[in-house]
Amino acid sequence: MINTPPTKNLALDLVRVTEAAALAAGRHMGRGDKIQADQAAVDAMRLMLNSIEMDGIIVIGEGEKDKAPMLFNGERLGTGDAPIVDIAVDPIDGTRPLAHGLPNSIASVALAPRGTMFNPGVFYYMEKIATGPLAKDMVDINAPVADNLIKVAKAKGEKVEDLTVVVLDRPRHEKLIGEIRKAGARIKLIPDGDIAGAIMSAMPETNIDLLMGIGGTPEGVIAAAAMRCLGGTIMGKLHLHRQDEMNQAKELGLDLRKPILMDDLISSEDVFFAATGITTGDLLDGVSYFPNGAKTDSLVMRGLTGTIRRITATHRLNKLSEISTIPY
Repeated sequence: MINTPPTKNLALDLVRVTEAAALAAGRHMGRGDKIQADQAAVDAMRLMLNSIEMDGIIVIGEGEKDKAPMLFNGERLGTGDAPIVDIAVDPIDGTRPLAHGLPNSIASVALAPRGTMFNPGVFYYMEKIATGPLAKDMVDINAPVADNLIKVAKAKGEKVEDLTVVVLDRPRHEKLIGEIRKAGARIKLIPDGDIAGAIMSAMPETNIDLLMGIGGTPEGVIAAAAMRCLGGTIMGKLHLHRQDEMNQAKELGLDLRKPILMDDLISSEDVFFAATGITTGDLLDGVSYFPNGAKTDSLVMRGLTGTIRRITATHRLNKLSEISTIPY
């Protein structure tokens, strides 16, 4: 396994990638066609990733679960020069919200040194818990919900009643929601987008304390890159619901009770993460268009330094169209 850490700061290169994906996808908001929106984001993201000075391989790709246009696992991107990195992409985290004009759709991408990213393979879903720096050593995916809430509240010097937990609004979370309510914490249900949900749990200004529930395994890896930069944590357990997953787990001899820790998801601190809002949500503002231009809102992070940048950018689309093949 090659472990060549990227020494160049690629953070600002990455935000150009997510900005391009958001600008391309944003034109499809509310038009009801999530495949077409995803195609626009994928095309823009691939073009921009190929312009970055790196030798990248996609470990977390796009399309297999949703049968969407692919940035496929194993695809090589970049100029082919060092640094040698793994890439995780989610051109649109929240294709359904985007297609229907709903909140919390973002474009996101993460990089880490080659060989340091968890490859989910056929395992599409995992149970997750995420929280910020103050309580990162307190949570345990195997502990009862109430125990985790009590420990997080104690670490933050708060009462359980003060906590707010982000949970994806899904029928599978009925029991979880009941346990959170019984413990006394507040709940913020989100329709999609647990990458953003995990990030919010580590950003005090969002007033979110934890993410809990079952979401995508690929999204868990991408969120882990951001949580490394933010100083928080995310951990999980594989949640199997298809026969091929169960067969694969048996072949690999996996212990499904064993937690997948953040070091398992991404084992290096030398990570980069970027996200740009497509539709306005709790974490980022969406793309707003005006004559011959648009405005984007992004987060960009570097793990080695812990630097978190929030970037509001104004784009002159009439000028971009003269030099770019992306249909903004």
